[in-house]
Amino acid sequence: MYRVFESLDALVTLVEEARGVPMTSNCVVPRGDVLELLDDVREALPGELDDAQDVLDRRDELVDDAAQEAEQTRTSAQTDAEEMLAEAQSEAERMVAEARAEAEQLLAKARHDAERAVTDGRRQYTELTDRAQIDADRLAHAGRAAHDRYVADGQAEQARLVSQTEVVRAANAEAARIVDEADSEVDRLRQECDGYVDAKLAEFEDTLTKALRTVSRGRTQMWRGGPPSGAPTGLSNGRSGTGMDLIE
Repeated sequence: MYRVFESLDALVTLVEEARGVPMTSNCVVPRGDVLELLDDVREALPGELDDAQDVLDRRDELVDDAAQEAEQTRTSAQTDAEEMLAEAQSEAERMVAEARAEAEQLLAKARHDAERAVTDGRRQYTELTDRAQIDADRLAHAGRAAHDRYVADGQAEQARLVSQTEVVRAANAEAARIVDEADSEVDRLRQECDGYVDAKLAEFEDTLTKALRTVSRGRTQMWRGGPPSGAPTGLSNGRSGTGMDLIE
């Protein structure tokens, strides 16, 4: 391509420097040099230009071929896709069926294992319950025997202690001392109670005496001016008017 550009540049220079024809825009160029430059251009042009021209001449045909090939490719791809989809659906259905069957087998096995575990658990529970009942009965029997033995030992020890004179004497003395202390405490409490009751009664007596004196003074002041006209001069029913008769 550089040779083509150089030949074209030389041809342009040759035309520009050619001798002009008077009274016209034409020029006189050397035919041999021009032809030589044109031959150089022709030889320098790459062969891909002819191929490109051929491609341009066959453009419609190539486009149609490409469209047909694309349609065939699309149809083939669609067919392959449909076949692959059908195969995938079939494979998926097969896998689902296998998974379902396997799940049913696992479920059946799990139920069987669960039933067996429940049966074993019930059997073990029964065995443990029976063993626990036996142990409980044995322990209860042993406890009762130990209780009886301890009671017998206690009774024997009690008889032994009671039979000891010194222990009995000390117990009697302690009991007498406790009784004496209780009697003394009772007497003290009785005296305190009597004193408290007597003091309260004295206070009550003093309060009544003051009340009677107040009543007597009131009546005396009321009758000091003499009885009103038409009133009896003496007190009826044997009352003295001092207020002491209210004690009845």
